[in-house]
Amino acid sequence: MIHVYTQVQQGKNWLQKYRDHKPIFACTLGFTDTGLIPGISAAGATPKDRQYTCLADVEFLYNGLQPKPQYPLPPLNAGASPVLITKAIIDALNIPLYLFNAGLTHQPTVPTIDLGGAPARCLTSGHALDMAIVQHLLEIGGYWGQKLANEAKDSYVILGECVVGGTTTALAVLLGLGIAALGKVNSSHPQCNHDQKLAVVRQGLHVARFNSALPVSEPLKLIAGVGDPMQIVVAGMGMAASLKLGVMLAGGTQMLAVYALMQALAENLSLAWQPENIVVGTTRWVAEDPTGDTVGLAREIGCVPLMATQLSFSESSYPQLQAYERGYVKEGVGCGGCAIAAHLYRNWNQTQLLKAVEDLFAPFIFLE
Repeated sequence: MIHVYTQVQQGKNWLQKYRDHKPIFACTLGFTDTGLIPGISAAGATPKDRQYTCLADVEFLYNGLQPKPQYPLPPLNAGASPVLITKAIIDALNIPLYLFNAGLTHQPTVPTIDLGGAPARCLTSGHALDMAIVQHLLEIGGYWGQKLANEAKDSYVILGECVVGGTTTALAVLLGLGIAALGKVNSSHPQCNHDQKLAVVRQGLHVARFNSALPVSEPLKLIAGVGDPMQIVVAGMGMAASLKLGVMLAGGTQMLAVYALMQALAENLSLAWQPENIVVGTTRWVAEDPTGDTVGLAREIGCVPLMATQLSFSESSYPQLQAYERGYVKEGVGCGGCAIAAHLYRNWNQTQLLKAVEDLFAPFIFLE
């Protein structure tokens, strides 16, 4: 149920080490105005809707199904939210949950740990975040990485994210770091909108005066120019936690960009980390997405084990889940990493995992 695609032996060693361990799940929430560009993301039907996608996901992740949520999950016609997968697993496995607000435009309706960040401006501005915010988020990310590691003790931490438009800011960071990411990133669309993403990213890198042909020597300036608040928080968090235990970066393109950012921070700012303790965990829908090249991207970054749950919705009773098999949604809110945790901790197979998700999903049909 878990396939390791790159750095295979290192990935298998990591999995063996943390088999039968219950992890901690920390999800970092952020917002970028990049997500408001028409057509840039499918995580919300309209730009206005995408302002509230993260708020709806985190409200459901914390409260579960409520008769009148303040921020209801998006309509289900283009695939159910990946938060359903995450919620089903953390509830069934009783996984401790931490929610971090790295920078949102609206206050969440559920308790979160406010990191004192800010939402990002559109990356096309070339000035997505103030440098003082970037520096603060890196520092407080490191603080929480140490704290989470102490809480997890001899287990591992799963670091997830919820940022609409985040695969586009990920592309900007990857190209800014000199990584050959063209045509390799993913999106929530069935067919990745590579041309649109690239046009947006090139504009942002040009305004910010970064030459995407050469690796940037100042990663904090890169994030300030074209990044988002989640990226720098999770980089600091993961690096600090890796000094003590295992870290799973739960996501696809966005977490590969975070890993590349970690490499740059270690090289240019001499920040301590233990890269052998870090893996990227995602879904089969991302790892095998024919409209991107996640495996190729991981190889370009180098030294990072990329693994994925082999969860399938092809035999689901619900079209809203079957949509994943047609390329919709694919990943989000750490769902791939949490599914890997279910295989590791409880040895869940395809049938058990599908049932847990469908049992949580079924009541939605009566509310639609």
